[in-house]
Amino acid sequence: MAIPDFIREIRATAGQQLLLLPGVTAVVFDDEGRVLLGRRADTGKWSVIGGICEPGEQPATTAEREVYEETAVHCVAERVVLTQALPPVQYENGDRCQYLDVTFRCRATGGTARVNDDESLEVGWFHVDALPPLQEFALFRIKQSMTDGPTWFEASTPQT
Repeated sequence: MAIPDFIREIRATAGQQLLLLPGVTAVVFDDEGRVLLGRRADTGKWSVIGGICEPGEQPATTAEREVYEETAVHCVAERVVLTQALPPVQYENGDRCQYLDVTFRCRATGGTARVNDDESLEVGWFHVDALPPLQEFALFRIKQSMTDGPTWFEASTPQT
């Protein structure tokens, strides 16, 4: 995965300390109710599409941009499905990040699904009852995207 220039600039002065970064996940459905997935180049596993916001970019715009960049599918973000602070991660180079994820339910509006950058090995549409093996992260986001419920979030721990 390429490191965005603005992160590279922050790392030049911040070193490998923990950075809190805004991230998005896009759960994209087509008119047949299929979900768009990509098989990640870094892990080899299937997942929903995601990425980090560029400075000044609205999260919904990020979701739509990431979907197109990775899959060549155009979409529109329809609603926020969930928001969640993810556990911190440490990369092989020692950099540490924690992502604040905003997940959007998106509707495909055009394009043909194909690998469109170096972040995916494969992309494709899947019926929700015939998904490839997915981590709980992706399964939970797909499940929440299929409901009309309110935006999901983890409740804070009460102060005593």
